[in-house]
Amino acid sequence: MTFLQQLRSAWTASDSLLCVGLDPDLARMPAQFRGKPDGIFAFCKAIVDSTADLVCAFKPQIAYFAALRAEDQLEALCRHVRTAYPHVPLILDAKRGDIGATAEQYAREAFERYDANAVTVNPYMGSDSVAPYLERADRGTIVLCRTSNPGGSDLQFLDAGGTPLYLHVARLVAERWNSHGQCALVVGATFPDELARVRAVVGDMPLLVPGIGAQGGDIAATVAAGRSADGAGMMINSSRAILYATPQAHLQEDFAQAARRVALETRDAINDCRRAAALPASASGK
Repeated sequence: MTFLQQLRSAWTASDSLLCVGLDPDLARMPAQFRGKPDGIFAFCKAIVDSTADLVCAFKPQIAYFAALRAEDQLEALCRHVRTAYPHVPLILDAKRGDIGATAEQYAREAFERYDANAVTVNPYMGSDSVAPYLERADRGTIVLCRTSNPGGSDLQFLDAGGTPLYLHVARLVAERWNSHGQCALVVGATFPDELARVRAVVGDMPLLVPGIGAQGGDIAATVAAGRSADGAGMMINSSRAILYATPQAHLQEDFAQAARRVALETRDAINDCRRAAALPASASGK
């Protein structure tokens, strides 16, 4: 099964566009996991197990593991997701961007070491920097396009022949790089107008959409701007709002239940907006 087939199946099976990001921060994790050799894995596993039926994807961010010398725990977490929840796509958030043999090694890292279904990549070194990922026709290549951070405008809004650079990237991916149908784009929820412009350019291509939750992106605006023709088309990511849903001052014995509650609320809020966006103007009261 290809990444896109798996993603479509997950959208339907979970009735969800929610992607849960796995960004373990020792300072915010429950005290019972700190200082334990497998504490990071145990914390993330509990989040995965409590939310797996509510999501369309999981997205571990490699930097959070690598900074803590916990790559072995990331490997264990990826194995757990692939074994226990093989129907849920696993996205390695790495944002790799290099060329030649180095890019080939990064692709091996993502798809062989971590066995990820998809990986995020940076396109700004050009086509040869993404070619090693695109060679894996069954795996997804998720290309940075219009990122959720304000500083993204420094480059992404530059004029590229009368078109903002982020839209040039969107067209390039849709028209030239997506030959096996395995590509997706990263477009932030914090910029719904740009999200709508990308959707108009790329058709039904999947979009990984960070920026709701802690970053403040509006769910209704995100869904209205980014949904595909069939009402899906997005992996709307939330990380910190779900992982750290209980107050830090508490022992957080119920952290997994709290994470599930917020994930359920988020999924349902997204679905409410999907239904509202699908209504004709007269039915929605407009």
